[in-house]
Amino acid sequence: MNCREALIALNMLPKIGPVRVRRLMDHFGAAGKVLTQSQDKLMAVQGIGAETAGIISDWENRIDLAAELSEVDRRGLSILTLEDQEYPEALRQSYDPPLALYVWGELSPRDCHALAIVGSRKTSHYGIQTARQFGFQLATSGFTIVSGLARGIDTHAHEGAVAANGRTIAVIGSGLGQVYPPENMALAEKIASGYGAVVSEFPLNTSPSEKTFPMRNRIVAAWSRAVVVVECPEWSGARITANLAGELGRPIYAVPGQIDRPSSAGCNALIREGATLITSGQDILDDLSILPLESQSHLSHPSDTSESGPLLPELDGAERLIHNALGEDSLRVDEILDNTELPLPEVNALLLKLEIQGLVCQLPGGRFARK
Repeated sequence: MNCREALIALNMLPKIGPVRVRRLMDHFGAAGKVLTQSQDKLMAVQGIGAETAGIISDWENRIDLAAELSEVDRRGLSILTLEDQEYPEALRQSYDPPLALYVWGELSPRDCHALAIVGSRKTSHYGIQTARQFGFQLATSGFTIVSGLARGIDTHAHEGAVAANGRTIAVIGSGLGQVYPPENMALAEKIASGYGAVVSEFPLNTSPSEKTFPMRNRIVAAWSRAVVVVECPEWSGARITANLAGELGRPIYAVPGQIDRPSSAGCNALIREGATLITSGQDILDDLSILPLESQSHLSHPSDTSESGPLLPELDGAERLIHNALGEDSLRVDEILDNTELPLPEVNALLLKLEIQGLVCQLPGGRFARK
């Protein structure tokens, strides 16, 4: 067994964790050697009790490493361990880096320029629009958007990055064999198809739980150069992520909200506690004084206008087809389909992109119109 396989095996064992494994590796010299020790020798290491030592010494009866690796190959996934050069350096430098990362899609060297966008699962229209706008703007500037694929803010941040043809990483709180929430499977597939990766530290068939989500949050915080909180209540996973980022010395940005809305209480509290108030992606770039892509000297803002109306970006054929179809009238999606003869998934994706760019708005009754 090589060191990579040993790390994957240790990662599959319950109740162990990266901190204990690192302590054991420091003592015995390598991950493979940890798995060959007797229970008594394992217990001789400070902080390793009888239960932990018993699990490790009995590892071959507790997990099926060969079956796990075979299933990873069958699904077209990959696994990165701490031994791999491609392992994200920002995670490697954290206090408790995951022993292994299961990856659906592809990671890129560009992902070192990562920003997290997080927030509440229950969100307002304001939160949805803001998450999409920030995801779009920051992905356009060259940042990789990191979030948790959860309902609400996470979902719309990922969608904004995809609409910008940028990169996004979804760090999930379950195994890749049980993508959660299930309604975001299509989004996960989209991300993995060329827009980034869906990533988990958990074995393939791990179910989501109250324990797995905080573990996911620490990865989001450590991977990112800064954390943007769009909308969250006083107590939420997004605040936990922000607090973890603060402990790591990462900048924290928060979008202000109405003072009488519980869904904005967390962001307003973060600002009161010292987080930087932001109202656009440009605020973040100005504060960080970095821009990953030199060719992008500024961010377009969906509300940017000139005296003659919105500043229109260059539209491709399908985008222009939809924009032209709207004309002076508002249309339902089925009417847009009839006028353009484009497939429904493409129309929905392009409407989102045009909406984020500030060229289209959604009206009551599911109608769309030019801005």
